[in-house]
Amino acid sequence: MAAPSNFASVKLPTALVEQAREAAQPLRRSAAGQIEYWATLGRVIEHAGLTVQEARAAIEAYEAATRQARAPAPDSLDALKQRVLAASTDGSLQARIRTIVEENRQQAVQRAAT
Repeated sequence: MAAPSNFASVKLPTALVEQAREAAQPLRRSAAGQIEYWATLGRVIEHAGLTVQEARAAIEAYEAATRQARAPAPDSLDALKQRVLAASTDGSLQARIRTIVEENRQQAVQRAAT
């Protein structure tokens, strides 16, 4: 009798798997690890009640704020990865996303009222 597995097989579109392989390579992840990472991000965004557009806008705003806060000398890719990982781990990225979404919602309400 085989030991139970913590993994399940699923069918995914070939194009998605190829995209995951390409995205995973510079991060030293497997394609499965990359897809799992993407799924985790999707769950966080969905749990926060964000739409895709809100999440994209929040990430772009966060990245713009990060660029402005940075010293004039460009950071290495590894340093940027470390900062994003730290922000994600300590919750500041999620908090910033929530703040931006709330600000956008308030602006939408104000625009609708005028």
